[in-house]
Amino acid sequence: MDVFFLLLHSFTLVVFHSRIVTSGDTLACNQNISDDGQLLVSKDNLFALGFFSSGNSSSRYLGIWYYGLPDQYVIWVANRDSPINGSFGVLSLNRIGDLILYSNGDQEHSVVWSTNLSMDVQADDTCVAQLLDSGNFALFRGGKIVWQSFYYPTNSVLKEVRLGLNRRTGEEHFISSWKSADDPGTGQYSLKLIAGGSPQFVLYKGASPYWISSPWPWRKYAYVYNYTYVNSQDELYFTYFRPTEEDISRRIRSVLDETGTIRRLNWFESDGKWKELWSAPKYRCDSYGQCGDYMKCNPSNENKVDCTCPPGYEPKLMKNRILKDGEGICMKKQQGSSLLCEQGEGFVKMSKVNVPDNSNAVWLGKNMGYLQCQQECMSNYSCLAYASVGVAGTTGCLAWYGRLMDSIEFREDGYDLYVCVDVLQLVEYASKSSSLLKRKEMLAILAISVFSAWIVIVVFLFLRKRIKRRATKDKWSKRISHINSLDHNKNTLMADELRETNNQAELAFYDLSTISTATNNFSLGNKIGQGGFGSVYKGQLPDGQQVAVKRLSKNSRQGMEEFINEVKLIAKLQHRNLVKLLGCCVEGEEPMLIYEYLINKSLDSSLFDHVRSGSLDWRKRFDIIVGTARGILYLHQDSRLRIIHRDLKTSNVLLDAEMKPKISDFGMARIFEDDQMQDVTKKVVGTYGYMSPEYAVFGKFSVKSDVFSFGVIVLEIISGKKNNDFDQPSASSLIGYVWELWRKDRALEVVDPAVEESYLPHEALKCIQIALLCVQEDVMDRPTMLDVVFMLNNDMALPYPRQPGFIFYRTYNPNSIVREEGSSSINTITITTTLAR
Repeated sequence: MDVFFLLLHSFTLVVFHSRIVTSGDTLACNQNISDDGQLLVSKDNLFALGFFSSGNSSSRYLGIWYYGLPDQYVIWVANRDSPINGSFGVLSLNRIGDLILYSNGDQEHSVVWSTNLSMDVQADDTCVAQLLDSGNFALFRGGKIVWQSFYYPTNSVLKEVRLGLNRRTGEEHFISSWKSADDPGTGQYSLKLIAGGSPQFVLYKGASPYWISSPWPWRKYAYVYNYTYVNSQDELYFTYFRPTEEDISRRIRSVLDETGTIRRLNWFESDGKWKELWSAPKYRCDSYGQCGDYMKCNPSNENKVDCTCPPGYEPKLMKNRILKDGEGICMKKQQGSSLLCEQGEGFVKMSKVNVPDNSNAVWLGKNMGYLQCQQECMSNYSCLAYASVGVAGTTGCLAWYGRLMDSIEFREDGYDLYVCVDVLQLVEYASKSSSLLKRKEMLAILAISVFSAWIVIVVFLFLRKRIKRRATKDKWSKRISHINSLDHNKNTLMADELRETNNQAELAFYDLSTISTATNNFSLGNKIGQGGFGSVYKGQLPDGQQVAVKRLSKNSRQGMEEFINEVKLIAKLQHRNLVKLLGCCVEGEEPMLIYEYLINKSLDSSLFDHVRSGSLDWRKRFDIIVGTARGILYLHQDSRLRIIHRDLKTSNVLLDAEMKPKISDFGMARIFEDDQMQDVTKKVVGTYGYMSPEYAVFGKFSVKSDVFSFGVIVLEIISGKKNNDFDQPSASSLIGYVWELWRKDRALEVVDPAVEESYLPHEALKCIQIALLCVQEDVMDRPTMLDVVFMLNNDMALPYPRQPGFIFYRTYNPNSIVREEGSSSINTITITTTLAR
């Protein structure tokens, strides 16, 4: 056998026509290293590069390890998923400056691995590969690094290794575990830096989160000396480095082992061994989603999961029983209260916690103190919690607008998380705190006294608000009486419905004369829209505020029902991505709704206009997609009511001055009970091209119907084309066209030329794939909006979409449609149609 390998080695020398490197740290053009004990060793003898086998395996790999230590600690593997078996490995730097690993068996050369660089090489460029003392194997051309192993880590992170994402190319830099101690192949665990509300490290097991770090800034990395974090339009990455020369000889590494544990290790020369400084996940609480939504976990007991509800929450009742810890989610303590921080509510501090998963969080910025952060959170009714964090010598604010997942109590360190509770709960917690006064010093007594005074003020404001609300109700009752006296038969139903609504929501009530003056007596010059409900006018109130007045036409057959429905729903909904209802006017025979005025009108007016579409660059379009998704998620899950919109389309997405999206037109919306999955109607309402197949054909609607509509909206935003008016000989709809391109790996061809200079290919592909997941024909295959928001805000492996639903496009006979008078949308661009079944 020795003779055979000797002959094989001699054959390799002849074939490569190159000399063998026997020492040093560099490999020049036309040189190679073969698997006969040859190594590259870094200048200060810290690292070695060569061939190795792991454990009991006979397979051969090219890798880098610590040089001169008792055991071989491999930190990088070139051919981890392509082992060399029963043959002779050779690493060569060829004439054009590519590193190529050959497997020489049966007198044939086969490429096992290569750098595969496509850039041109100039005649005077010198090519050399060097193993540096940092452990980085770098390839130089003309004195510049064109490839380096630090950009392609395997299971280990050293100083100066980058973890993150190149947003321009879509290339991710992350580590993944070995399959086993004997097999360095790609295992089931991977650690990635994810750009959520604030970037965090996520450890995945397969495609599912397994553990998450605290959000940036990462306090637990303070001992890593210095670190660099970059989050720009082009890239997102984290790396750490040595601050002083005295640390050069110290060996430090982080490794993701085959069990899914991240270990931080230092080599101590005096002891001759590696010592673990930190590891994760360590406790059972560290596992992602261990306790469930809106719950916190106490890691004090390593062998038992101790799950409790945060302040102001309690275990949710399911089937007449209370769920045990770790079994389900928590809900607000007061029955009927929403998961919102409304006026009159406050915050309770949870000290020393690992804050929740920030995929539903928003980074509000630096230079924001505690009070500013609280005010910003209270200004948005869907804010559930916030944390004031230290950033680069100042403070910043991180706020949560979705579910609170994975809050963990710490004994030391951690953040202060402020959770929204109502007034009664705030007083209760203040009372509990006051029972400890005897054990506090005078300074604490003074602080609690100030806090108690603040509580008195809050209660006073709360009571004043109740009194004001009662006065408003009395005024409303008088107006209802006036309406009834004008036309009892026509207005009784509306009056009763709106009286019930006003008991639950606070609205402003405007005089007809005020609205008439604001709209210049409803002049044509102020008219900005027309729909089945009636007309929409731009107006300006006496205080200077601009409004949009939606006026119910007295000739409308469907308008009264829609009017009542819209008031009942939107008056109770508050979210940054929903249009805001300011009040109403019910004098006369044509009731009106008064909305905030949005200067950039509807999304379709910009998206499908060849001139205005240029103002929607890729970043604005992506933000509109994300904002719209958050608004729908709020309707489906986070509001006090569970709302199915039923008429989502680009014309019902309005844009404010900053091009932020706001969902509008709730006349067709329906309320679901908590445990209700779907409903059936005999009167299908909606817009062709946006309706899901099960709704258009069978009248079945659910949250997944809205998901389908959202998927169509995303495809229209990306392509700049209408699904309804799509004209391609190869497909009958935009959905079908994108589907065919996707199957042929040509999906980017659908991207609107107006954004070809600004769009990011990897981001566009992700949005296209999410849209195709949303428009799948089978309801069960479609994701929920919570899944959609998570996928949009995180870089992760996505499921492959199945056959989409094609419904009522060119093949549908328009003569079979029964259009009822007044069933068009607010605008004239799309039509909301009532189908008789």
